[in-house]
Amino acid sequence: MQSPSLTFGTLAGAVLLGLSSVAVAHGHDEDMSIDVSSTRPTITTTTATPLPAPDTYWSTGGSLLTAHIALMTIAWIFILPISVMISIARSRYTLPVQFLFLITNGIGVFLITIYNASTPDLYPNNAHHKLGWILTWIISAQVVLGIISAYTNRNDDHGFMPISTEAMAEHQRRHDLRRAETYRFSNDSGQGTEPNTESLRSQSISSTHSDLPDTHKHEDEEEEEEKGLMHGSKVDKFLKSRIPGLLSSRVLKAFRFAYNAVDRLILILGFVGFTTGIISYGGFFMGPKVFSGLAHWIKGGIFFWYGILTLGRWAGCFADIGWAWNIKPLKSRAVSAEFVESFLIFFYGSTNVFLEHLTAWGKEWSAQDLEHISITVMFFGGGLCGMLIESHRIRNLLNVVRQSDISYDPETTEEPKSYRTPMNPLPALVVLLLGLMMSSHHQESMVSTMIHTQWGTLLAGAAFARAATYIIFYLSPPSSIFPGRPPAELITAFCLMAGGMIFMSSARDTVEAMEAHNLDAMFMFTISMGVITFLMAWIIAVIAIKGVAVRRENRSAIFRGVA
Repeated sequence: MQSPSLTFGTLAGAVLLGLSSVAVAHGHDEDMSIDVSSTRPTITTTTATPLPAPDTYWSTGGSLLTAHIALMTIAWIFILPISVMISIARSRYTLPVQFLFLITNGIGVFLITIYNASTPDLYPNNAHHKLGWILTWIISAQVVLGIISAYTNRNDDHGFMPISTEAMAEHQRRHDLRRAETYRFSNDSGQGTEPNTESLRSQSISSTHSDLPDTHKHEDEEEEEEKGLMHGSKVDKFLKSRIPGLLSSRVLKAFRFAYNAVDRLILILGFVGFTTGIISYGGFFMGPKVFSGLAHWIKGGIFFWYGILTLGRWAGCFADIGWAWNIKPLKSRAVSAEFVESFLIFFYGSTNVFLEHLTAWGKEWSAQDLEHISITVMFFGGGLCGMLIESHRIRNLLNVVRQSDISYDPETTEEPKSYRTPMNPLPALVVLLLGLMMSSHHQESMVSTMIHTQWGTLLAGAAFARAATYIIFYLSPPSSIFPGRPPAELITAFCLMAGGMIFMSSARDTVEAMEAHNLDAMFMFTISMGVITFLMAWIIAVIAIKGVAVRRENRSAIFRGVA
């Protein structure tokens, strides 16, 4: 393994569903031969001598490799998500956290470089090596763009900060407080004007001044925070004097677009680096086995990220476009989350219909190939039907009736409240059918059959949980711009993430590795449950950290307005 082992990385991205196109039967380990030399036929069993397992990074190990994995796990699972969230929040602490990530990642790269120099290449031409360096350079370039943005136009970011109702109320309270202070220095005592007053004569000017130090305290904190990174140093003065006039506004706009694009994609790319690191570490999917690995790990990873997106919607992400089970703002023209799900299901079905025979290219089509083709057709039809259901133009056409002289009560001509929230069962139905098919998908290995049953059952559970969400919102449609947070969506997210992870482990190479080490299907199942529950807790915590950063920036913007 010759590169940084990049680990899991908060789309928005995308919600493509899939099915593994490969189900390879295991061969028999024994062959039977009949001894005809004796009068009574006897059957002798000849056991083939197993070939020695090739060396892998997992079998060789080493302290440097272990330290590299630990550092990359800390950097890409714990530090980077926080960095992305506070960067999206336009926090002034973004650069320090990004530098902390670069330092941790750099140490990991240095250790693996030393390890590679003293270890033979046990996985020639692996994708993790190239992808690891690409991601390292991408995140380094983003930090450079962040520094340029910080020293060219610091105030622009605050102009786009969302100001909450709570923050606006705080701004009004402090504004009124300052105005009251101006009049209190006159003969007006201000009695009865303080909040939570006990009586009209129980307050005095001292109560007003008691609130003022808090305002000045926040102003002092704001002034201290505005100093930024390396304030007062020679580097800071040099950057302030050179960078602002160095680039044109058009170039800066392009840099800002690239910076934001990296923020939205780096976690998914980091997940790809993490999975390729696992593959290189275990020596999986070498040679022709790569197709089975791609089929299971890519499509299982898609389900995994589908679950993360579902959890993000529950936590309140994408509320500004109506994806958080809330009312979509009137000026928003964004499509619904269900339309995106349906489109990606349709896209998968329309493209993978040509790829299901890839592992047996040039050979005859088998019944199993036709079975997989039928599943892709189901994705094609289900996604297309889902997009039609989500189309406003189609809905308007379905509501058209012939004009007549019949008069109606004006109140009865209004759209039902259920129209406010997309309730499209087609994506959930496709997931349900896929789960039922895979839970009964026959495999030659008992372990493989059980693993397929596990992730098929989890996908079916996700579909039922989504159905429960639709029933809840059909009976009581959302009436607020705030996230609805239906509890059933937590189960949906869990089942999708866990199902995707177990889907990845159902590839032929990983199943054979489990059998070689005497591990049963429940081992992977229990490990997956523990990992997924921890990841869900961490994802919610990271989104909460983003909320803290946004609240702090809103408060700072208000204090600047008051001043």
